[in-house]
Amino acid sequence: MLHLTAARVGSLMARRATMAIAPSSVRMASQSHDVADTVDMSKPLYWNRKSIPLPDRAYKEDLTAADKSLKQKEKGPWGQLTKEEKIALYRITFEQTFPEMSQKTGEWKTVMGGVFFFLGFTGLVIWWQRIYVYPERPRTFEEEWQAKQLKRMLDMRINPIEGFSAKWDYEKGQWK
Repeated sequence: MLHLTAARVGSLMARRATMAIAPSSVRMASQSHDVADTVDMSKPLYWNRKSIPLPDRAYKEDLTAADKSLKQKEKGPWGQLTKEEKIALYRITFEQTFPEMSQKTGEWKTVMGGVFFFLGFTGLVIWWQRIYVYPERPRTFEEEWQAKQLKRMLDMRINPIEGFSAKWDYEKGQWK
């Protein structure tokens, strides 16, 4: 057993030595080219939220030639800008307005539909199991059987001190 442990330690040490010699080639060989793009979370992000009215960065980062000329025109007096140009400038910085963010969506209908679908499906599974999987209820659950069992226990005077036989009036034949 000691021999196997020493071999395992030797194998691990050899791997570490290989990684130390050529780490980039080993990593490059182990990665495929179909890796998803990663987002650099250290850079400011754009958020469309009412709780953050001024996001860290503008909505559009890559500006077209028309957007660049509009940004140059923005530096001048705003009275010379048309309404459409002001809206276009707003859309460069923000994706949605506050009323657009506040607009209700129909997502709750989809969620409730999914909930009701799964509740219905679960009900069907339970119904199918009651019919085809579970055995019939034992006769001891029937009221007639339970009444006979109770009469038998009273006749045998089961637990007459503190039990239910103590609450039975044997002379009158009824509960006390």
